[in-house]
Amino acid sequence: MSAAPVRSPTLRPHRMKKEESFLGKLGGTLARKKKAKEVSDLQEEGKNAINAPMNPSTVDIHPEDTLLEENEERTMIDPNSKEDPKFKELIKVLIDWINDVLVEERIIVKQLEEDLYDGQVLQKLLEKLADRKLNVAEVTQSEIGQKQKLQTVLEAVHDLLRPHGWTIKWNVDSIHGKNLISILHLLVALAMHFRAPIRLPEHVSVQVVVVRKREGLLQTTHVSEELTTTTECSDLNFFSPKPERDAFDTLFDHAPDKLSVVKKSLITFVNKHLNKLNLEVTELETQFADGVYLVLLMGLLEDYFVPLHNFYLTPESFEQKVHNVSFAFELMQDGGLKKPKARPEDVVNLDLKSTLRVLYNLFTKYKNIE
Repeated sequence: MSAAPVRSPTLRPHRMKKEESFLGKLGGTLARKKKAKEVSDLQEEGKNAINAPMNPSTVDIHPEDTLLEENEERTMIDPNSKEDPKFKELIKVLIDWINDVLVEERIIVKQLEEDLYDGQVLQKLLEKLADRKLNVAEVTQSEIGQKQKLQTVLEAVHDLLRPHGWTIKWNVDSIHGKNLISILHLLVALAMHFRAPIRLPEHVSVQVVVVRKREGLLQTTHVSEELTTTTECSDLNFFSPKPERDAFDTLFDHAPDKLSVVKKSLITFVNKHLNKLNLEVTELETQFADGVYLVLLMGLLEDYFVPLHNFYLTPESFEQKVHNVSFAFELMQDGGLKKPKARPEDVVNLDLKSTLRVLYNLFTKYKNIE
């Protein structure tokens, strides 16, 4: 009986070595393919980055913008418009203006959408500009509380703007929804109404992408939105050409040393008459800013009593002060003077040159009256 053949002990280890080698090669192949794909993707990404400025831009629609009800729409600014230098300048000018107004409140605005949507900064801005206190909660964390505050703030804004013919292009939902177009329309209107000491860039327009949901499908259209212009605002003298220069422009620019002499002469003139009511002026730009002394002075110069119901004896808001100065201007015109070159808002905003122009006109006509 022959013995069973002895199997080589090296067969199984040899097969295992071949299997390991195959798997190793397979793993290496997969790794190389993966690395090659990464390199290819990276090259494609670089290529796209280089060519992107040359290709027509497509609007990036965020997921939340697709969650629309039937016939609902949302708007967003075209990315190209955001890069427009005039658009960037408009935002910068408005942010700098807000920060200047609120410097005493220690509020610093960095991004309009993120800092103004909840109504907190808008409340402080309006209170400072209009010189009035709004009856709202100081801090609100909930969405309902924020919208309630916004509603109160915007109602106060509308009460100021609507009588002057402003078109309201914003609402609570758009401001709270961080719609930059709505926020910009609101800020431009406030800056112009309160005669902000800033120069907004002219003819700023942006391309707006409107996303609508119709029959379950999203549809996009592009529209142009005008933020600033010159024609619509010419009546407000905001973007209109600069008026012809006068003696006070020359005085401020070339002879500031004589300014104190002019101020002293005018103070002496107004006090000669206001002293009859036991009133005295020491600072022209501040003490005439609410219009009360202007109204009383006109009554004294023309020798008549001004009924108290015609003006605010103790004005508290910006609008009440503007009313007083405007009423004083009407009295001046009734007295035979030309319509003042200054705007009532300029006087209220403590513009010294405007106040001096008004008082000097009175001085030239009434300086010999005892």
